[in-house]
Amino acid sequence: MAHVNDPTEPVIPPAHAPPDGTLAAAALRQLIGLLARGAPAEQFARPGAQARTAGAEPAEQAVVEEATRVALDIRRTLDQHRRREAELTALFDTAGDLAALRDLDAVLRAIVRRARTLLGTDVAYLTLNDPLVGDTFMRVTDGSVSAAFQQLRLGMGEGLGGLVAQTARPYASSDYRADDRFRHTSTIDSGVREEGLRGILGVPLRVASRVIGVLYAADRSVREFAPDAVALLSSLADHAAVAIDGARLLEETRTALAELNSATETARAHSEAARLATETHDRLTDLVLRGGDVTDVAREVAALLRGGLVVHDADGAELARVATGPIDPPSQGVAASRSGGRAVPVDGVWVCAVLAGPELLGSIALTGRADLPDTDRRLFERTGLVTALLLLLRRSVAHAEDRVRGELLSDLLTPRSPGRTRDSGSRTIRARKLGVNLARPHAVLVLHCDAALRPRLSAQAARRARALDGLAGLHEGRVVFLAPAERPGDLARSLAAELGQSLGAPVTVGSAGPDGGPDGLPAVYAEALRCLQALHALGHTGYGAALPDLGFVGLLLGDRGDVGGYVHRVLGPVIEYDAQRGTELVSTLQAYYLHGASLSKAKDALHIHVNTVVQRLDRIRRLLGEDWNSPARALELQLALRLHLLAKPGPPSTA
Repeated sequence: MAHVNDPTEPVIPPAHAPPDGTLAAAALRQLIGLLARGAPAEQFARPGAQARTAGAEPAEQAVVEEATRVALDIRRTLDQHRRREAELTALFDTAGDLAALRDLDAVLRAIVRRARTLLGTDVAYLTLNDPLVGDTFMRVTDGSVSAAFQQLRLGMGEGLGGLVAQTARPYASSDYRADDRFRHTSTIDSGVREEGLRGILGVPLRVASRVIGVLYAADRSVREFAPDAVALLSSLADHAAVAIDGARLLEETRTALAELNSATETARAHSEAARLATETHDRLTDLVLRGGDVTDVAREVAALLRGGLVVHDADGAELARVATGPIDPPSQGVAASRSGGRAVPVDGVWVCAVLAGPELLGSIALTGRADLPDTDRRLFERTGLVTALLLLLRRSVAHAEDRVRGELLSDLLTPRSPGRTRDSGSRTIRARKLGVNLARPHAVLVLHCDAALRPRLSAQAARRARALDGLAGLHEGRVVFLAPAERPGDLARSLAAELGQSLGAPVTVGSAGPDGGPDGLPAVYAEALRCLQALHALGHTGYGAALPDLGFVGLLLGDRGDVGGYVHRVLGPVIEYDAQRGTELVSTLQAYYLHGASLSKAKDALHIHVNTVVQRLDRIRRLLGEDWNSPARALELQLALRLHLLAKPGPPSTA
């Protein structure tokens, strides 16, 4: 191809030019112009060629050739300076970019991308050291296509990267696969081969004297890495290490701040919970000290927890209930709370055992709050402590009161010693302080159950007696009940049924009364005791009665026999029927029994037809019941008939 002259270049005339050095000078000016324009290197040979063509002398040609060599050296130096300037500019830009980043992953990606761009390689990647495991692992890649390569881990001293991480010095290999300076492993070589890498350069990432990782630039073809490339990548690695450490410190600071904020919130929540718990405890304690009972505490806590509350004693009896329906205390929940010392949920109901040390005093159930935060749960558990205090106080008062009640009861039931007078006024005052009015008629009841259940029976009887404004306790080893009652038999039957169900075992109750005043109570107690003995003798265990309820047996055992009352209970309907209608049912019954229950002999004695006898007996059956002629009823009827005839004025009946 013909050379086209630059119109600005001086053209050396051919052989007719004067031999006075003008050709050499023209060539020098042309070289200077090429340098000034930054012309390509191949254009610097033209001035020498033109001088030779123009017939320059050998000396001039030598000057031109030397000038050409110097010009090329100057050009290479300028190119290096320009390239270095560009690299420095890129480094400054990189430093600015890295300084602006705050996310560690973004910092690492920016470092690897800039390394690949600055060195013009196919791949760039970065590994970070793991001080716990003692190796270096692949963290970020740019330009990589192999999944195995992206997950490599290099032991210290293994491969090119492991050696850089171990020695903190840069290493380069124009063809890593064939380079035996490094310790090859099957894992590393397999990953490098799968990625297709040949030329690899690695430089350490250092913070002060500590190596935190390795920065790499690699080509998929054989490549020699010049010292300038090593220096450039090392400079980038220095900037990157500082940025990585800064981002790490910033991330650690953020994490620490987040943890501090979380700890502060937790501390604030705990402080608020402690304050609320303390205030609640103070309020409940003050409520107890001001004389509040279990219901008052339950009402206060139910309002605080926005739910319903039920308090039970150790036997499952309800002591208080607020804002909810009646429920049975879940035995499994009470047992779990008792063993763990914490409130537990059972089917949407929170249960807390009320404990005094290992002793179970009762339980509290919270309804309507299936989701109970820790703060409210601790408040609920604190309620258990206050309730335990209240129940202990209540039990202590009850024990003291029961002791006083028991002493008064024993005093009332103990017969007066000969020569000793009773202080009735003192007993009346003592009774009034306990809410017992001795001026009212009182019945005495003696209760019996299995010996093992006697303490529970005494406690249940004392609770029931307080409700009736009476007294209950142990007297002579027996559970005795004193209460106002006009019909002691009815009260005995009621107590036998109620207390028997509560204890889950038979309770037999003998009763007597009402008394004629406090001085008559010992005799009434003795009669109630005889009634209890008669119930056992008759096989009526688990029942309650008074002596009159036992028929002629009661009449025989009682020292205050009520003959008229007995006759009325046994024969009353028949006597009243005769009185109202003028019939002779009583005399017919008398004749029937007097003649051995013979219809024919009875009709002869009465001088009536046998059908009339049958009709009268049928009327008696309807009045007295179907079992009127059973052996036991027949005995009762015959005794009542004899007593009735004895009490009847006038001459004895002809029957």
